[in-house]
Order: sequence, then structure tokens, then C-alpha cells
Amino acid sequence: MSTDTADWPTARLCAFIAELDFEQIPPRVVHFAQGLMIDWLGSALAGKGAHQVEMIDGFARAMGPADGPSTIIPTRRRTSPYFAAMVNAAASHVVEQDDVHNGSVFHPAAVIFPAVLAVAEAEGKTGREVLTACIAGYEVGIRVGEFLGRSHYEIFHTTGTAGAVAAAAAVGKLIGLDAAGLNHALGSAGTQAAGLWEFLRDAADSKQLHTARAAANGLFSAYLARDGFKGAAQILEGKKGMASGMSSDADPARLTDGLGSRWATEETS
Repeated sequence: MSTDTADWPTARLCAFIAELDFEQIPPRVVHFAQGLMIDWLGSALAGKGAHQVEMIDGFARAMGPADGPSTIIPTRRRTSPYFAAMVNAAASHVVEQDDVHNGSVFHPAAVIFPAVLAVAEAEGKTGREVLTACIAGYEVGIRVGEFLGRSHYEIFHTTGTAGAVAAAAAVGKLIGLDAAGLNHALGSAGTQAAGLWEFLRDAADSKQLHTARAAANGLFSAYLARDGFKGAAQILEGKKGMASGMSSDADPARLTDGLGSRWATEETS
């Protein structure tokens, strides 16, 4: 492996995201992302009333502020970006109508849109900034899911694991992190990445917990990085990183596959 840190796959991925500009994104991809956002909103609204969402919202009511800049979509209640992202991500993954990328087995919308829109409301971001950040999150999260491979998905809920990294990339892009800052954000998100399929064996409520925590942890990681909190530089491909502990068929080349030419965002459905 190269000793030049700029050649590491995670560093190259972060450099691409840091340099990504709205004008560089093909119009067809922007239009596609707009459609994904509309579809996601329907999924988030459809999650209203699910007992898992109500319990996570109850936690947000008890532990978070009673008012704030960000909207909890199913209830229209306002709170902090952190808790809005958490509840909206839980609501997004109830009715199984959120988008999916088949190659990575990842549901990007359920974690990326809740995190980005919660922050965008708080920080007054433009529509272009929101779409650029969301597309950045899709491009990262899908590649991370592909990198981790099918062996990962046998045990881990990729939307919870790759989702945390995707949300960190998206929020990091939105708040203006440079490549080094994005790398720190991904490092902190990756070390928190979680989600096990064991819940399917006894119909536990963990699926919505996975998306809630992925969105919230990604947001948390990006803000920590903005304040100078250092994350592991190779949390994805490092010897003691996600691939080593969570996959037997990880392919680091997938992390940078077609950056700038292949838009994985438009491969979702």
C-alpha cells in the first residue's frame, strides 16, 4: 500500500467530495436526486404512528429541546437538528418504500435526507447546497456498501453501517468541511457504525433504531470534525477498520470506482 496518505482510498473519496460543486453534477443526476427526495418525504410521512417512531420521538421529547430550528416531519414538531435527524430517519424506514441501491444493498434516502435537511433548516442552506450534499452522501454511502461486500450484508444492516458514513459525508459537505475534515468525520462515523440482522429472528424493533442512529451519528461526526475532533484516517480500509472487522470480501477499489464519471446516485430505485 502506498505510504502517501493522499493515495489512500478514503482520502481520495474525501477529496472528491470536498471538491464537488453543484455545477459539476450532470443535470440528469440533480433531477433524479430531486425525485428521490420527494419519494423519501412520502416514506417519512408514512412512518407516522409506527410504535418504533413514537418511542424514538418520545426519547427526543424527553432528552432534546422543546423547540428548535429543525422539523420532525411526522409530527411537525420542531427541535434541534440532531433529534430531528434521528426521528425522521426512524420514520423513513418503516413502510419499505424508501429507495434502495441493489449493488450495495443500501437504502440511502432513509439516512441522508433526514440528516441533511435537519442541518439545512438550522443553517439556512440553499437548495443547491442541499442537493449537492445529498448527492455527495449517496456517492459515498453506495461505494462504502459496495466496498464492504455481500459478506458484510449477511450479518450487518448496511443501511446502519454505511449509512452512518454517508450521513457524515453529506452533512460534512453541507457545512463546508475540507477534505481533511471530511476524513475526520468519516473516521468518527465509521467507528460508530452498527446494525445487526439478529433483530429479524424475533421481530425486534431495531431496524428503525439503525437508521435513527446512523443519521444522528453521521451528523454528530461531521460537527465534531468541524470543531477539530480527529477521526481515524483509514476507518474503512485500515488494518483495524470497518472492512477488517465487518467483511471477508471487501474491495478497496470500490471506494473510488468511477468518481466523477459514474454517478451511483442514479442507480438507486
